[in-house]
Amino acid sequence: MRHAGFANCHSHVFHRALRGREVGGDTFWAWRDRMYAVAGVLDPDLLHALARATYAEMRLAGIGAVGEFHYVHHAPDGRPYADRHAMADALVDAARDVGMRLCLLDTCYLRAGFGAGPGRDGLDSVQRRFSDGTADAWAERTRDLAARYAEAGAVVVGAAIHSVRAVPEPDLGTVTAALPDAPLHVHVSEQPAENEACLAATGRTPVALLGEAGVWSPRTTAVHATHLTPDDVAALGVSGATVCLCPTTEAELADGIGPSVALREAGVRVTLGSDSNTVIDPFVEARSVELHERLASGRRGSWSAAALRRAATTDGYASLGFDPASAVGADAFELARASVRTAGATEPLWAATAADVVPPVDLDPGRVAADLAAAVDAIWERV
Repeated sequence: MRHAGFANCHSHVFHRALRGREVGGDTFWAWRDRMYAVAGVLDPDLLHALARATYAEMRLAGIGAVGEFHYVHHAPDGRPYADRHAMADALVDAARDVGMRLCLLDTCYLRAGFGAGPGRDGLDSVQRRFSDGTADAWAERTRDLAARYAEAGAVVVGAAIHSVRAVPEPDLGTVTAALPDAPLHVHVSEQPAENEACLAATGRTPVALLGEAGVWSPRTTAVHATHLTPDDVAALGVSGATVCLCPTTEAELADGIGPSVALREAGVRVTLGSDSNTVIDPFVEARSVELHERLASGRRGSWSAAALRRAATTDGYASLGFDPASAVGADAFELARASVRTAGATEPLWAATAADVVPPVDLDPGRVAADLAAAVDAIWERV
């Protein structure tokens, strides 16, 4: 029996270098400091090596399409590379090398947070390589990148707002309009501190602020959406937007448990992502939506296997700008018939793991593991 290919709708591929490392700190913000240390040493070659191996790991897990939330655009000092798309090209080449569909979500990042000064002078040192300086400069570069890959069937270039703290309110419309027919993604309400800062600075929640800027529409995906008010949930439902939950990362970073059932009941389409790539296992990601809901509500059975499968496959493909038919066609995969995990199971989604996916014929798991180890070690030698 063939199973629909999974869509990983939110990935920061370079975070894979942090897996299994003691990064210290007891909050998201302390973890971010170590993540920034990794971001600071990347170059196109290191990024390509890690991305190629990580996308191969995703393919071994049954993932056929990935949304890469990409904001490490420039050299460490903030200046563009000679080819200003060198980092984006590294990701595209990595995905092509292993046969992965890629939605490259080119991300606008302009300031360190609410109250920070304008331009690169208002950014932390490592954040300077994330920024194009202005929203107009970001939009011009992103449109040029989209034109470069306009005829590439397995590559979609979309846009992303990093967060309301990283993109000032007057610039939200510029980002939204840059690629009007492409996917648009945005980190939303991942941490209570983000909501508190937004309320203090603007008097609105992130969802309300983004709504007034015209961000929400059926092509928009809110990533995380963990700490929402009832009005936020309703607004997302009315707009036709999607929410991408990343349960393993939200647990690993102590973010919290998002209101998955309330969102679904409001008419929001739900998709799934691996985010920090601490875990690359779409079976675990999908099950965790239901398991986390059980912990939050004290009830079982809020999510059926069929609903989770749709979130993890065809709805995910749609949110990344790919034909959902690809999930059940070219990207479908087989599960191993003899597995201690699925023995006796009638519904593989509740029992299988990525280890049960039959490897694609063009990928050797041992070689992928060696490539991952080499890429991660090369990065940490520079940190």
